[in-house]
Amino acid sequence: MHSHLPAAIPEQALYWWCPDPAAESTLGDGPGPSSQQLNQHCSVFFFFFYTTVLVMKADKDCARNTTHSTFTRSVLCLSSIQHKSWKKIKNIVHWSPFVMSFKKKYPWIQLAGHAGSFKAGANGRILKKHCDCEQRCLDWLMKDVLRPYVPAYHGDVEKDGEKYNQMDDLLSEFDLPCVMDCKMGVRTYLEEELTKARRNSSLRKDMYQKMVEVEPLAPTPEEQEQQAVTKPRYMQWRETISSTATLGFRIEGIKKEDGTVNRDFKKTRSMEQVTEAFNDFVKGNQNILNCYLHRLKDIRDTLEISTFFKTHEVIGSSLLFVHDKREQAKVWMIDFGKTTPLPEGQVLSHRATWEEGNREDGYLYGLDHLIDILTHMVVTPKPDSL
Repeated sequence: MHSHLPAAIPEQALYWWCPDPAAESTLGDGPGPSSQQLNQHCSVFFFFFYTTVLVMKADKDCARNTTHSTFTRSVLCLSSIQHKSWKKIKNIVHWSPFVMSFKKKYPWIQLAGHAGSFKAGANGRILKKHCDCEQRCLDWLMKDVLRPYVPAYHGDVEKDGEKYNQMDDLLSEFDLPCVMDCKMGVRTYLEEELTKARRNSSLRKDMYQKMVEVEPLAPTPEEQEQQAVTKPRYMQWRETISSTATLGFRIEGIKKEDGTVNRDFKKTRSMEQVTEAFNDFVKGNQNILNCYLHRLKDIRDTLEISTFFKTHEVIGSSLLFVHDKREQAKVWMIDFGKTTPLPEGQVLSHRATWEEGNREDGYLYGLDHLIDILTHMVVTPKPDSL
């Protein structure tokens, strides 16, 4: 009956499950995997298939008290601790970077852009191009009360001659995750960036073009005549068209479980528009909303006692929302490349109105609004979500 089954796994197959560490999975929207990657990807599944068949064969033969080869007796030992073994085999398949690249089309921090800044790492980690500022922040955060709410940091690593910050892939525990990136604060530029732009306030036709593409009536009559704007003018205008200036955060992008991505939130400004975007993101699921709401409240409570948070200006940082069809839902703080320490003795409230020079970022102002929006959604759900 089982004559078609292999008597033993070919010797080379015992090594195929372990992928070549020099090979990388293809991430983002770039070209597909190479033939070498596909071969190794398939080998993972051949290993899993061979092992499955042999365990099934060994179990049946054991019941018949038959004599087995040395290899089959090894498989019988595997069968006797079947639960642990299956878990290990599943982990081999799950953590293979080739499998991960097929399972998730987009790495978690590329939702808001910056393509090319990330690579796949080993053991469920990702590599982000090195940034001194972000490295200092992550080092500090690993010793701060905020540690549970940021990606675990595993130091620097060099790959292909470049230096990377190594951190956990926050999507690894989710199955076909839905992801939302919310940029926090009332501005997304540092005060020094604004000062630098003023020193070189030449007229920019490219920025004028970007402005009129989003809001044709935004330029002043003088700017319309010049067909150009200065960079400081563009930087400040850009914050006013979204909910950044009004609510203290803005939606940067959403990825659905089917892989579709929407980044068209430049003019999502009002509470009603943000609420509609969130409803679409969670499909009205009250359990997911409640998970997000509790997590946001925990983050806020922790921020208010964090030494790191009190002594840093947090600019360009995001809250990453992730959930899946199993109603698993979490939020993390990510992106600290523009988070800078304050002079000794200075602290921020993160709620006070920003005036140039005071370095207030409005992070908690935005988080308060986010919590208010989700609370309202939980208390007064849409009729079709009941």
